[in-house]
Amino acid sequence: MVFREYGNKNDKVVVLLHGGGLAGWGYESVAQKLSEKYHIILPDIDGHGDSDRDFISIENNAQHIVEYINNNHNGKVFAIGGLSLGGQIALEILSQKADICEYAFIESTLVVPSKFTEIMVKPLIDCSYFLINKPWFAKMQFDYLKIDKTLFEHYYRDSCKITKNNMISFLKANTTYRLKQSLNKTKAKVIVLAGGKEQKNIIRSSHLIADKIPESCVEIIPELYHGQLSMNFSERYIGIFNKYIKQTK
Repeated sequence: MVFREYGNKNDKVVVLLHGGGLAGWGYESVAQKLSEKYHIILPDIDGHGDSDRDFISIENNAQHIVEYINNNHNGKVFAIGGLSLGGQIALEILSQKADICEYAFIESTLVVPSKFTEIMVKPLIDCSYFLINKPWFAKMQFDYLKIDKTLFEHYYRDSCKITKNNMISFLKANTTYRLKQSLNKTKAKVIVLAGGKEQKNIIRSSHLIADKIPESCVEIIPELYHGQLSMNFSERYIGIFNKYIKQTK
């Protein structure tokens, strides 16, 4: 796992965890803006981007980040944000260490496991992985994700780096993740975010997450698709970030 840092190291720390198949650049725009007031940490999740480790599990990634925070930030940061796979890792971090942050922003995160999807991951990747370095295929996948077009070069570069085994591993982990019982002990104020045009299981998951956590709330943005809030509309994301922090000051 690689950790990139932005902003003044004396400021409050915010950790942002990107989605599956992406890398730290997914939060780049948010990080640049938030770094005016906060010290930002952008990890490349294992098996992604410039990470030096293979993807083992969501739990394993969470443990790495908890250890990093323990060793470098006295065991606590101000806030943790996560998108999709990164949101699952963020939830796992909260489950592993209840007092690790004051706020958590969980975006477009699935916690409704699908056995059928898990079974289909390997044969689908086995059949299609040879296309991963084809620009036309990457463009098709990229367009499906509805990510800001200026990010395509980042997406193509880092998607080509993902090994077949890592892709199978993180996709299986993503589709089978379940909330841990210990999550309800977190001391963080948790804000769960999703787009109204996402798959129904994501919206359902958003409410399940909030139901599990005493200090939490859900905000569904009707016109947005999966992951668009932080990746395409950084100003809006930061507006929501600031709104909830001000409410609890």
